[in-house]
Amino acid sequence: MGEYPHFSPAEMIQRRNKLEEVMDDAGVDSVLAYGAGKVGTAVQWISGWPVTHEAALIVGGGEQDILLVQHYNHLPNARFIARSADVRWGGPSTFDSIVEILRQRRARRIGVVGPLRFDAHQRLATEIGDVVALDRQYTQLRLVKSDEEIDRLRHAALLSDAAVGAVAEGVEPGMDERALAALAEGAYLSEGATNHIHYFAVTSMGDPDMCVPAQFQSDRRIQRGDVLFCEISANYWGYAGQVLRTFAVASDPEELYIHLHETAEHAFFAITAAIHPGAHVRELVEASSVIEENGFTIYDDLVHGYGGGYLPPVLGSASRDHRPTPDMRLETGMALVVQPNVITPDERAGVQTGELGLVTDDGWVSLHETPHGMRRIG
Repeated sequence: MGEYPHFSPAEMIQRRNKLEEVMDDAGVDSVLAYGAGKVGTAVQWISGWPVTHEAALIVGGGEQDILLVQHYNHLPNARFIARSADVRWGGPSTFDSIVEILRQRRARRIGVVGPLRFDAHQRLATEIGDVVALDRQYTQLRLVKSDEEIDRLRHAALLSDAAVGAVAEGVEPGMDERALAALAEGAYLSEGATNHIHYFAVTSMGDPDMCVPAQFQSDRRIQRGDVLFCEISANYWGYAGQVLRTFAVASDPEELYIHLHETAEHAFFAITAAIHPGAHVRELVEASSVIEENGFTIYDDLVHGYGGGYLPPVLGSASRDHRPTPDMRLETGMALVVQPNVITPDERAGVQTGELGLVTDDGWVSLHETPHGMRRIG
């Protein structure tokens, strides 16, 4: 059998040490990392196994980690990938198996990470002992990336760039909008990556009715004079790039879109210029003021953390502050997506630009190579 991408033993030991510090601080003797429906990043971060249908990783008690997986036919692959764990079938009920293992280990206080159901929390509390939610602490562990994580993010960013390039090169008037997804995924599937997201907006520049990329593609035909803007992320073994661009289809950009895009680019470069270790995240919001000064607003997040999940800080602009700006300062090694989605106040027209980058000692460094600017394609 061939190999799969993996992190070094030193990297995995470092992660384990950080997790054990969290366990000590929380006073828990075991941690249950849970995932289902391909959701739950902690299982992969600790064991290497990407969650498929359902997975539960039990850590602690001075014993080897136990990884429970569903379905039964996923066992051979999981055993090959998560080699440091004792990989078992979850049985007819994964949660029955979890409770039995925790009883055998005489667990009394359990830390939980991941999308565990409320009834499962109740059962742990009733049959085992105290249950402590550790999602917030786990998120803190993911904010600053290791060198190996940064290398993987760089690779994922290059594959995401390839997807945007394939869309730009492959678009033709008359094409079904759904074909955009095929163009994007075709650029990276053979490299071992999978789709994290590919969101698209396609609308007429002369009579627009979309201001932010949609999560699902319709059967609309792409036409000359359309604007196409996208948000694309190729996922490479738990890490994704993210690149956002706007294109004019088979015609030059119209005046409104030139103004929208110039504003978005101005905001992007102002925000990234404000990124440096120690900067308070409110400075990034303040740097985006050109959006409101030019009479526009945003719909999507202005900035969000990334790399192993959708992470803090999640920021809006002055005119779209959908949550309080956190009291948070940037640190070297954080990964951020800067993505000003500048729109008209009536929400009919919009553009998007931006990408994933790193906070370094010298400021912002982009991980992407896709050129900036609103290009004509098709």
